Amino acid sequence: MNTWTRQADAIGAGIFDFVRYLRSLALLAYLSFRSTVFTSWLASKDSGLSAFHGFRQVFSVVSSQIYFTGWQAMPLITVLALAAGGVSIMQSSAQLSILGGTSMLGNVMVMIIVRELAPLITALIVIARSGTAVASEIGNMKVNREIEALQIMGINPLSYIVFPRIAGGVLSVISLAFYFNAIALLGGFLVSRAIHNLPFAFYFESLSNAFSGVDVFLFFVKNGFSGLIIFVLACHQGLSVGTSSHEVPQVTTKAVVHSIIAVTSFNVLTSILFYLKELARLGII
Repeated sequence: MNTWTRQADAIGAGIFDFVRYLRSLALLAYLSFRSTVFTSWLASKDSGLSAFHGFRQVFSVVSSQIYFTGWQAMPLITVLALAAGGVSIMQSSAQLSILGGTSMLGNVMVMIIVRELAPLITALIVIARSGTAVASEIGNMKVNREIEALQIMGINPLSYIVFPRIAGGVLSVISLAFYFNAIALLGGFLVSRAIHNLPFAFYFESLSNAFSGVDVFLFFVKNGFSGLIIFVLACHQGLSVGTSSHEVPQVTTKAVVHSIIAVTSFNVLTSILFYLKELARLGII
């Protein structure tokens, strides 16, 4: 009986810690947004406040984050997207005759690339490049007491450090996912042109018929959440560093692991719910 009690206590403590962790992440995102809005509004009313609190200064930090996360990742995204689009066509070519020939080409590309590969690969690239950079950067700022210095100068770290990285990260992930889709679909066309000798008009029409409003909704839900959770986790882990520089690589690793688990779990769960809904709509289940 004591063994079962201890196991139940351990499970309950784990669930409680997980809920508390989620609460701290949500609170960080909310407070960073609120502090940015209020401090920027106050700065526009009172010119005596620090210039760092203005919208222009926040926008400059957001722009820097977009440049690092989005623009500098485009070469890598291009290579992976072309490979993903080409491989998807080559792997599905043998089954296209069974599924309905080249008329099903658009459906295959939308299901594989747009709904599944683009959100996941884009998120993993951003985690590897920007998630680690943000977590280690904020962690080093915490160790070097730069965040404390900002507070002494009257600058809210949430509005100047956290919010711009979250906002810039979300915009970058959505933009990179859109770019990934465009390049992957182009790569799919190049391969399908070589294998099936398909004209571009037929390929474009097949894709247009395969797209629906649900795909647009899934695109923003998956990629928006991925960007949000990656950078909220990175900022949260960076701010959790104490006074030792040895903690920085530890929190960076935690940020990466937690981000991968969260993004992958959300994408899988969203896809399962989507296809269950489709099966229910068709009357299969």
